[in-house]
Amino acid sequence: MAPRRRPRGTLVDPINVGYEVERPSKELFEALAERCGVSGAVFFEHVVANIPLNDEGLPTWWQNKTTEELPIDSD
Repeated sequence: MAPRRRPRGTLVDPINVGYEVERPSKELFEALAERCGVSGAVFFEHVVANIPLNDEGLPTWWQNKTTEELPIDSD
């Protein structure tokens, strides 16, 4: 099993992620990390590292309203 936390002093450029989110989202995130047996920080890094990106560098599941194409009528 992977260690719950990374070894102390192994981060190259650590920062504190200070986002405010809704409590249920935070609780779900922490519960998922717990079920994976890792800290929230380790889980966050794995989630970010495994986001599938499209050709524009956006998550494949993100709907970007600024790059929407107009429908072409084929009739």
